[in-house]
Amino acid sequence: MADAVSPSSPRTLELHITGMDCADCALSLERGVARLDGVLTCAVNFSAGKMHVTGNVDPVAVEERIRALGYGVAQPAQVAAQVETPARHTLWGVVAFIRSRRDTVSALVGALLLAASVALNLLNLSEPWSVALHLATVALVGTPIMLKGWRSLLYSRNVTINLLMSIAAAGALIIGETGEAATVIVLFSIGEALEGYAAERARYSLQALLRLVPQQAITLRSCLDCAEHLGQDGYTGGPCPFCGVHEARIPVKDLRIGDVILVPPGERIPMDGIIRAGESAVNQAPITGESVPVSKQIDDAVFAGSINGAGALEVMVTQLANDNTLSRLVRLVEEAQAQRAPTQRFIDRFARLYTPGVVLVAVLLAVVPPLIFGAPFWNPSPEEHGWFYRALSLLIVACPCALVISTPVTIVSALSAAAQKGILIKGGAPLEALSGVRAFAFDKTGTLTEGRPTLTDVRAVDCLSPGNGRCAPCDDLLALAAAVERRSEHPLARAVVAAAQEGNLLGCYAPAVNVASMAGRGVRGQVNGKTVTLGNHALFDAEYPHPAPLCEQIARWEQQGQTAMLLSDGERVRGVLTVADPPRASSRAALTKLKALRPRPQTVMLTGDNRAVAEAVAQAVGVDDVRAELLPDQKLEAVRQLEADYGAVAMVGDGVNDAPALAAASVGIAMGGSGTAQAMEAADVVLMQDDLARLPDAVRLARHAVAVIRQNVTFSLAIKVLFLAFALPGWATLWLAVFADMGASLIVTANGMRLLRE
Repeated sequence: MADAVSPSSPRTLELHITGMDCADCALSLERGVARLDGVLTCAVNFSAGKMHVTGNVDPVAVEERIRALGYGVAQPAQVAAQVETPARHTLWGVVAFIRSRRDTVSALVGALLLAASVALNLLNLSEPWSVALHLATVALVGTPIMLKGWRSLLYSRNVTINLLMSIAAAGALIIGETGEAATVIVLFSIGEALEGYAAERARYSLQALLRLVPQQAITLRSCLDCAEHLGQDGYTGGPCPFCGVHEARIPVKDLRIGDVILVPPGERIPMDGIIRAGESAVNQAPITGESVPVSKQIDDAVFAGSINGAGALEVMVTQLANDNTLSRLVRLVEEAQAQRAPTQRFIDRFARLYTPGVVLVAVLLAVVPPLIFGAPFWNPSPEEHGWFYRALSLLIVACPCALVISTPVTIVSALSAAAQKGILIKGGAPLEALSGVRAFAFDKTGTLTEGRPTLTDVRAVDCLSPGNGRCAPCDDLLALAAAVERRSEHPLARAVVAAAQEGNLLGCYAPAVNVASMAGRGVRGQVNGKTVTLGNHALFDAEYPHPAPLCEQIARWEQQGQTAMLLSDGERVRGVLTVADPPRASSRAALTKLKALRPRPQTVMLTGDNRAVAEAVAQAVGVDDVRAELLPDQKLEAVRQLEADYGAVAMVGDGVNDAPALAAASVGIAMGGSGTAQAMEAADVVLMQDDLARLPDAVRLARHAVAVIRQNVTFSLAIKVLFLAFALPGWATLWLAVFADMGASLIVTANGMRLLRE
């Protein structure tokens, strides 16, 4: 029997969607495409204008379903061209947007027809002409709206704003209110166009960051197989020894890892890389938000999109064009925008039940009063509205458009504004959580301090010249410590190895074998058959007896903020090495700004270092509380205890070493994302600049965003209640209901987009 053929593995399609004006459009697309055979998952990111479809499905069928629902699919080149379009936020940008879409052009034509009908009425010309213009307007502008609403119901089983407006316009035509039907459709269409323009502005405010990267780069390459010099002095091919290096401009997409590029003074750096020649001051503001240029020299990293200063640089490429730091930042923010905040998820669930419920209530409103109370179904007179007309007004007034869009547009604006400041917030949920943080827990090394410890003292027990510089026993102590620490990447280990290398002591002992780290206590390894242990004072107090005078000296060093490490060679304690990691210059200012926020958050330092050193650093930077000598699992417990004491807690660390505590905290905040891809992936929030200067900005922006969300939700609901009070007694006209609904949507959109200016 033949083997069964296994189905092909599911594939993922990424499509750029056009024509989405609100979050309700994304829901219709998700449901409509998800119903296709072979589709496993369908997710639409309204904020980024993208759809991701997973499954064994024909891409052509997906595109056909998208177009059947009334939307379009753009090619990546078209999207890039939109990002490149200048002045999208000006009046010309509005005009360009309207001209680019058929539905918006038809809305403008419909508005002109409606204006012509008003002019005819003012001139007291025959009414049939006005009615004809009204019907033409409804046919021109309303047909696409009606088709989109019907197709969404057919393919997605979703009652949308388009369907509600279509019912309202059709009802107005039935009762002879042709002018109101035309006005409803035109106002709605223009409002949708303006919403679409606002959504596009928010969408491309982040993508515009990619314009900062040049499209071409100057490569430095050896001349290969030079025809001019073949045969000269035995040259038969390969790199030409006579031509040297050639300069050539090529597209950045053609660069490969290891290529060397030239960055002239004043130009933007086209790729992530390492400086191989030259030095300069580089403006990294697009990546880290730093306002002051950073000095760069050989072996320093530079990032695509940053601006070179006065010196020419030769840079070796370390990342491909689609994977540089700026591209990763934009990609991660787009993914973050797709993560719905708790408020948004609640509103989406509410709207799914609310909209069909509104249709049911409108039907009951139209039918029950006339049947039970004998109230008029049709309009008794031009001045009095019947219950059918009032039900149509209710349909329009109760549309959840403003409510649904109030949260996502605010979150998109906040995430984009944060990214432009060098703050990566990984979605709406971390944004809301950050706004409610009441305590901040800080790692010490590399967060509050520079993270580059240096060896400050070496003191052997049998030192020959205490206080008078190096001696043979002290050099031997340092060499033995370096033999163990050479296998470690800990910052303290690097300080010991660097000092030994500077003193030409690395060759004294072979690197240790069987090296084992003792988390939070020290390190142990075999050197020349002896077990050498290098650890903190607490470890040696418990396991290795040592002289009392040495303890007294260690206490004095620790009071000065230095970290002491004792060394045993398996037979006796040989001595102590001290390391100092100075506080960052920006830490105290950042914590001062953080504690100036209201309500004021609590600040706590969590460190594995000894208490004396921790308290010295805490006093220098201004934290409220210190919890020292913590092992990694104790840091985790400390975070949980802080949550029990204060509520929401943010843990601030380097994104790698403090992974358990970062994961346990309400919000994990990593430092220095511009330097490590791991930090960008690990935490909920990443400060791209390698210090705390942007932390108060992140908290302030999160609190402002949540405040704006509350304003928008409250305003949206208040408008509904107010106009509902007008609609039920018959005081609200259809066109006024549309004006109120679309006006509310535009107001909450504009209010949310204010965050882009922060």
